[in-house]
Amino acid sequence: MPTEPSAPRRSWREAWAVYTRPTVLRMLLLGFSAGLPFMLVFSTLTAWLRSEGVSRTAIGFFAWVGITYSIKVLWAPVVDRVRLPLLTLWLGQRRGWMLAAQTIILLGLAGMALTDPLTQLTQLAVLAVVVAFASATQDITIDAFRIESDAVEFQAALAGTYVLGYRLALLATGAGALFLADAVGWTAAYLAMAGLVVVGMLAVALAPEPSSPDRLDIEKEPLVIAFRERTRLRGFAADMGAWILGAVVAPFVDFLRRFGWLALPILALIGLYKASDLSMAAMANPLYLDLGYSLSQIGAVSGLFGVAMTISGGLVGGVMVARFGLMPMLLAGAVGIALTNLAFAWLATMQPVLWALTITITGDNFFVGFSATVFIAWMSGLVSRRYTATQYALFSSLMTLPGKFLGGPSGWIVDQAGYVFFFFYASALGIPAMLLVIWLMMRRRSLAT
Repeated sequence: MPTEPSAPRRSWREAWAVYTRPTVLRMLLLGFSAGLPFMLVFSTLTAWLRSEGVSRTAIGFFAWVGITYSIKVLWAPVVDRVRLPLLTLWLGQRRGWMLAAQTIILLGLAGMALTDPLTQLTQLAVLAVVVAFASATQDITIDAFRIESDAVEFQAALAGTYVLGYRLALLATGAGALFLADAVGWTAAYLAMAGLVVVGMLAVALAPEPSSPDRLDIEKEPLVIAFRERTRLRGFAADMGAWILGAVVAPFVDFLRRFGWLALPILALIGLYKASDLSMAAMANPLYLDLGYSLSQIGAVSGLFGVAMTISGGLVGGVMVARFGLMPMLLAGAVGIALTNLAFAWLATMQPVLWALTITITGDNFFVGFSATVFIAWMSGLVSRRYTATQYALFSSLMTLPGKFLGGPSGWIVDQAGYVFFFFYASALGIPAMLLVIWLMMRRRSLAT
């Protein structure tokens, strides 16, 4: 199991000074670049579709676009190892893949802006999948870039600045896009969002390619050495077999070797922890609109105020982990997410009054930030630094897959049973995660005694 975070050893002044490092400051731009596409193929997209009169059932299935983020582990070894023609030679492995992904994101968002949701819904779905695929690829590359661009002691500062940039992007593509859509229409709003991709391209231009002397040489991997000694394959077949073993198989073997049979409940918790949150996300904006809230009201509360509460929740989560420990706060985050889903069920019974919307979104966004901070800290403790990129891609893919899959029929459930039943159902999806956290806590205590 991951260890508890150690107490800080720097003074407050020294701790804050790490945020002035160039590597840390650059992560603000890269975090913004990573967060930019997410809302545009998910939450903001559902608001666009509903405002244009697309059925809730069809909107619900757009949640499956997010599965692209959940299966990025399938091509993470390719991003990690394969050299792109010209771009890798010009920019390096990490920056080359970043620029390629950003170019696809820009073109895909522009294509979405010029697509009519009512007459070209299939084309819009395809473009959303393309943008999501490029965005997931960018995530893989930025994670690897962050890890390799500075020493271990500065990774927390790098991650903190990354999260801040990511949240600013969510603000721009959530509240900002809704305000723009209300003022000048959805086409102009999405074209403006496509233009913001240049922020990430600027980061690629400014950031030097990180050198990583510790990056694993596949030929030095024990599995590859054993394969080379025993295989009868020659040439390309032998090289491909060695590459698959070193880049794909070895990280998973390492994880299973370190945790044994406990790997199964650990992976189950990773997959189920965010299921309650993610399964209901596609129906949040349709609920607001169906209750009679305007796009500007939704943008003001869920965007500006909601992002502030998410950041606050993240900061409180970090303090509470330091004060009370990791596992109790992991449980608190799971309970908080489930309870805030019940708040959405309550909102569904209310008239469209702004204070009810504010209370619901306050609780939801606070616990989204709180649980994300605690959950990322827990997952980070599971990763072997020898295989950081691939193992973290596995965890970050798995943590969203069940929730995205369960979110697919969310619109159908609402159409059949109503919003209140749906949000009770979404809340109940958090129970397995709570039970797994409690079981792991009890097991750790029994081992300690």
